[in-house]
Amino acid sequence: MSALTRLRIDLQKSVCSKRKGMANMITSKTLGSRISQAVIWVLVIAMALICLLPLLNMVAISFSSSTAASANIVGIYPVNPTLESYTKLLADAQFWRSFGISVLRVVLGASLNVLLTILMAYPLSKPKSRFKAQPIYMKFLLFTMLFSGGTIPIYLVVQNLGLVNSIWALILPTAVPVFNVIILMNFFKGTPDALEEATIIDGAGQWTILFKIFLPISLPSLATVGLFSIVGHWNDYFQGLLYIQAAENYPLQTYIRQLTVDTTTITDPEKLQKLSQISNRTFNAAKIVVSTVPLLCIYPFLQKYFVTGITIGSVKG
Repeated sequence: MSALTRLRIDLQKSVCSKRKGMANMITSKTLGSRISQAVIWVLVIAMALICLLPLLNMVAISFSSSTAASANIVGIYPVNPTLESYTKLLADAQFWRSFGISVLRVVLGASLNVLLTILMAYPLSKPKSRFKAQPIYMKFLLFTMLFSGGTIPIYLVVQNLGLVNSIWALILPTAVPVFNVIILMNFFKGTPDALEEATIIDGAGQWTILFKIFLPISLPSLATVGLFSIVGHWNDYFQGLLYIQAAENYPLQTYIRQLTVDTTTITDPEKLQKLSQISNRTFNAAKIVVSTVPLLCIYPFLQKYFVTGITIGSVKG
């Protein structure tokens, strides 16, 4: 057996012994490490319950009778279960119209947000030697992130563009989310330069590099900025109040807010009787539950990318 062969065998044995030692260190936990792990699990479970119990309470109140809700005897289980609040909320064609408007707003708004974020973050991720105007654009973006023209000037711009009372008034004013641009830009900056150089040598252009190289590997960050956009568009109600004048064009959150009305403005005796049968607590709980269901359905599919995307996108500046 040659000396080189013996050396290779010795190296393999040493590597195997080190791996076994590391495996033994991992499997053999000390008493202190087990106690610390148990404490961590208790804290995590406690925090999860703190977040979950209010939601369960809202669901229970929404399914409880108005008398039980008013008496504050509802915990995490419904008392005298009833669907009265949901019947009042769902038995309305305007509710479904507003729901559809919100879904359309999320689809159009989130798609436009992600597209414009990609098209702005990619060139801004290039160094000054390749994009000389990069510092100017970055200062401009940061300025708009810190300072705003105010509600009245923005409304005048939307009005002069003829967007009032249209769905585009809910989408275009927030088409470029600067925070999302910074997250995706930092992710692009962390991509190895050798990867782009290799594709350039192969004859690829910038559009090919962006859509064939950068976007497939930036799925966590794209899912993160997409989740931000979806949540922002779905939960927003103020823009609906500001730009939408016709009640039939309200998005869901604006419509739900308008359900909390002063009974003195209602002259129909039948409507007054129905409102009087439903306590504000059960009605508001039903509104909260209905408005959170779509996000609860979407979030589990994007949650696995959330931590990775926002962490990677915040490493470099």
